[in-house]
Amino acid sequence: MNKTIHIKKGFSSDTQFHLKEGAGSDAVHTTPIYAYAICKLQTDSPIEGIGLAFTLGTGNHLVCQAIDYLVKHVEGKEINELMAHFGETYKVMVDDPNFRWLGPHKGVVHLALASVVNACFDLWAKSKGLPLWQLLIDLSPEEVVNTLDFSYYEDVLTQEEAVVLLREQSHGKKERKKVLKTGYPGYDTSIGWFNYSDKKVVANIKKAMDEGFTAMKLKVGSKETQRDLRRANLVRKIAGDGATIMFDANQQWNLPQAIAICKELKALNPFWIEEPTHPDDVQAHVTLANSVEVKIALGEHVPNKMLFKNFIQSGCMHFNQVDAVRVGGVSEFILISLLSKKYNIPVVPHVGDMGQIHQHLVLFNHITLGHSALLLEHIPHLRDYFKFPVQIIDGRYKIPQEPGMSSDLKNYQ
Repeated sequence: MNKTIHIKKGFSSDTQFHLKEGAGSDAVHTTPIYAYAICKLQTDSPIEGIGLAFTLGTGNHLVCQAIDYLVKHVEGKEINELMAHFGETYKVMVDDPNFRWLGPHKGVVHLALASVVNACFDLWAKSKGLPLWQLLIDLSPEEVVNTLDFSYYEDVLTQEEAVVLLREQSHGKKERKKVLKTGYPGYDTSIGWFNYSDKKVVANIKKAMDEGFTAMKLKVGSKETQRDLRRANLVRKIAGDGATIMFDANQQWNLPQAIAICKELKALNPFWIEEPTHPDDVQAHVTLANSVEVKIALGEHVPNKMLFKNFIQSGCMHFNQVDAVRVGGVSEFILISLLSKKYNIPVVPHVGDMGQIHQHLVLFNHITLGHSALLLEHIPHLRDYFKFPVQIIDGRYKIPQEPGMSSDLKNYQ
């Protein structure tokens, strides 16, 4: 299946969901409203492209206004012709001379770009009748590279190097496709939102274990360090020594605080400590990594390929949490994943989209790029709103089969 489909019009939709009883809360974002700035691409066929960018409600309309500006760059294009050299269009969009000043490549305008780019990839996969993961793993190295913009990456990863890297990884593709039978391992973030009581955390740990999860994450970053330590010890005690546990500060600590509490949390053998300090402060993360023997995960709030380039080269990033609804969509996600592979840093995405999109991208990263099938975050709070929600069985993501990137919502576009 390979339909000729033209994009007639693109427009945005501001969609917000109020969470219940402390769900989604962390040390910094205490009153979250999960929201999507949606890009819909209408075509000359019944098929539509749906892209998402994730926000916490207030300001979502600003991202939508930016989407309505950026879609002019893809309107009128035939989707397969557009995607054959999408890196060129991506560069035009990201460097729009009347819009770039508002970033560049970060904030509202970059979130809007993510939504538009993701809608293009969704429409491309639907035009071929394939789930996005299948489309991506079937691409040749050259076809993958043609979807990317290597601007400012030429000193660390050229197009030619990327093609070679992809060709080298093709030798193990058959073996890595076994993940399509086993499913992709997940971890449960929802056991320990910041505003949950200790009692609820305990109940959620037990529930997660009953559902087959062996990896889980607790929100930390309290004003009272003893609260963090008490709850962290609780997770380790209930989950057991064999469980994989992570702690997420959501940027709450300054550097001295991060060094002090990470030294105490180290005794609980965390798999990683996530976003320990300000997400733009590369040097602080380097100092922390050199001061405490804990693994650092970051990327949820790293906004673009340039900061990822700096973090990856710095040596302080042990787990790359690049998010395709935070950076400039699937295209920039793939570029960052390529650079991360070159530096042997595993990619474990943040799932601001509730895992709907990233379940496709981690399959591509594993099968095509050779990244380890390590873990993918699972957050269930919006699953009932999706037409084809993520399916988890025994703590593993089932492989999505519907065409597109699983971003269609029920009656909200």
